[in-house]
Amino acid sequence: MSDPLLPPIMISDVQATMATELDRIGPVIDELGAMFESAGHELAMVGGPVRDAMLGRLQVDLDFTTSARPEQVEKLLRPWCDAMWDVGRAFGTIGARRGEWQVEITTYRSEKYDASSRKPEVDYGDSLVGDLGRRDFTVNSMALTLPGRTFEDPHGGLVDLATRVLRTPGTPEDSFSDDPLRMMRAARFVAQLGFEVAPEVRQAMTDMAERITIISAERVRDEIVKLICAPYPRRGLILLVETGLADHVLPELPALALERDEHHRHKDVYEHTLTVLEQSMEQEERLAPAGARVQPDFTSRFAALMHDVGKPKTRRFESGGLVTFHHHDVVGAKMTRKRMKALRFSNDEIDAVSTLVELHLRFHGYGDGEWTDSAVRRYVRDAGDQLTRLHILTRADCTTRNQRKADRLRRVYDDLEARIDRLSEEEELASIRPDLDGTQIMEILDIPPGREVGAAYKFLLELRMEEGPKSEEDAKAALLAWWSGGETEGS
Repeated sequence: MSDPLLPPIMISDVQATMATELDRIGPVIDELGAMFESAGHELAMVGGPVRDAMLGRLQVDLDFTTSARPEQVEKLLRPWCDAMWDVGRAFGTIGARRGEWQVEITTYRSEKYDASSRKPEVDYGDSLVGDLGRRDFTVNSMALTLPGRTFEDPHGGLVDLATRVLRTPGTPEDSFSDDPLRMMRAARFVAQLGFEVAPEVRQAMTDMAERITIISAERVRDEIVKLICAPYPRRGLILLVETGLADHVLPELPALALERDEHHRHKDVYEHTLTVLEQSMEQEERLAPAGARVQPDFTSRFAALMHDVGKPKTRRFESGGLVTFHHHDVVGAKMTRKRMKALRFSNDEIDAVSTLVELHLRFHGYGDGEWTDSAVRRYVRDAGDQLTRLHILTRADCTTRNQRKADRLRRVYDDLEARIDRLSEEEELASIRPDLDGTQIMEILDIPPGREVGAAYKFLLELRMEEGPKSEEDAKAALLAWWSGGETEGS
């Protein structure tokens, strides 16, 4: 499976789409333009909103640039907006909300990175053309001056947008030197928009890939999340790998491109992984509430991307040419946890993804349905609140071209899900607990809180997993028999 090559866009279609979008947002942009003009300041809508207006994907977030300084912007916005914030003041940005619309207005500026700095040095600029020239790509260097709605395109962004090409306003070397994160943004836009990067941009990304290491982990993480959640993540990931950027931000991915033995006795793990990612995307409707719009799910997608990262470390060539990857699930889960921690993901995100990676092979012990009810209960318990995502990952992990084998795996997993549903109806599997709680245990055994209560609780939980739910009387009898047998010794 591969992403389709998108055709060029007719400029006349771009212009028509933009006109429609501008009419939709006219009440906001025209009023803001008039306010700033009457106060003697220039104002222009810039960047992503201009690009997205041309593509028919404009949302409610609008970006502007202005000749006014931040304190002047604040004074103008205060009577106009419902709420205002200045967390971006250090970068010359003031944000505001009015109704459903959110706007960010930034003073003309120029910024660049010191060779060893993670933060840009910001200086105010004095013209729209100068401001557009400092932006990352030509498709983001177009503007609409307000209130007259005059289109400004000093770097040919319209043509690049129509031909779906990413170029930089100046040389890519200067652009990426000023802000190395723009190399990650290039991959993200490839994934979001289905664009290609110009040859000189690709070359600069390759030559300067190591410079991404000066950027903070949090900013790199945010770009990775946006790329993974884009419509064409395969494209962006391939660009990261081919330019060498992935070696610095997600080295586990290029490591999957294992050298194949001369007899091709194992799959191309890298290509398999990209296919699993795409097949997991096709199932995301399972995560959407009934009637709700299907949204990209980062946890599910990233688990698909990382599920086999343990294979390079566990690959062994056995006698007869057999290739094995024993315990790559456990090794991969540890590697996933380490990478996500380095990228400053939250503990909850790390736990969710690493759990899925660790469990992704569990189903293959199911055979043709030989699991006991106890094993099914454990599968559900271990997956916890990631059960639906585990269903998605396990199904997506089947990339065999053998249709008979694929059909058999699908039928067997259908059977497992049906058994889970049946047991869930009977036993409330999602919240499996012992049949007696801690208070009841202490009352029945006449013991105070302590280690012995924990041991008794663990015994009852295992009994519940093995034999299913019991009545309170049966659970009490089992507990007393266990207790009288001295089962707590050494626990």
